[in-house]
Amino acid sequence: MCVSKPNPTVLSRRAAMFGLPLFLTGCMSAGQVMETVEVPAGPDPYYLAMYGPQPGERFPLPATDISRVEERFLRQQVNYHRSETAGTIVVDTQNRFLYLVQENGKAMRYGIGVGQAGLEFSGTARVGRKAEWPRWTPTQSMIERDPERNAQWPRGMEPGLTNPLGPRALYLFEGNRDTLYRIHGTSEPWSIGLAVSSGCVRLFNQDIIDLYNRVPLDTVVVVLQNEPLMYPQRELPDAIARQLRPAQPQPQQVPEYEMSPAFTSEAEMSTTIDQIDTGTIRRPAIDI
Repeated sequence: MCVSKPNPTVLSRRAAMFGLPLFLTGCMSAGQVMETVEVPAGPDPYYLAMYGPQPGERFPLPATDISRVEERFLRQQVNYHRSETAGTIVVDTQNRFLYLVQENGKAMRYGIGVGQAGLEFSGTARVGRKAEWPRWTPTQSMIERDPERNAQWPRGMEPGLTNPLGPRALYLFEGNRDTLYRIHGTSEPWSIGLAVSSGCVRLFNQDIIDLYNRVPLDTVVVVLQNEPLMYPQRELPDAIARQLRPAQPQPQQVPEYEMSPAFTSEAEMSTTIDQIDTGTIRRPAIDI
């Protein structure tokens, strides 16, 4: 749908970084040996600053760790080839991108996390409400789907760094009806690029602040499903996938003298998927 183009300022900075040794070589006289300068690995300093701390927020916002984030999910200006007018928000759920359409065939692109299969919003809406450091209240269906995580907040969660809406939220309306879908920040930055939410669209906290500042009320929001893939989708870590599956009943322990012939040993009988190592990724705190 859209072909990305790196920001020229990023290119010029990188060109300076990697072109500097060639420039210095041209200035050296014969016989001199140039000292090799190692460029430290890790995210581009441009992005480190972009996702750095924001101490002036109502709840001082820490830096987002982007050391393992694919660069395509970081905020950047790209070429845009669809027909939406400037100022429109376009959500491409398949590719995990949100675009804010700009003039002259450009758009600001943000990486997003989207809803699990069957929970996504599709169609056109508008930004009917904006909120800074919003409260969060789970819907009844969210409580029924996962009472362990959501039933404790029937009257809502206070704003703060652990609130799943993050520092900003855009509320999507169809006409005057609240769709109950939101574009918001997240307390789980590992989820950007994945489909794990209850249908809402989540951005890095620094990105939702940026988007919030760019769009007014009544901004048109177009949500696209099943767009052609631009990149291979990020795979859901096994540990998270297991946590998102409905709980499976545990097999009953069969006394040794009644052991079914289908089991060749007691060890084989007791082996289940729940005994697989779950790794170090924690269970999502709240699913939204």
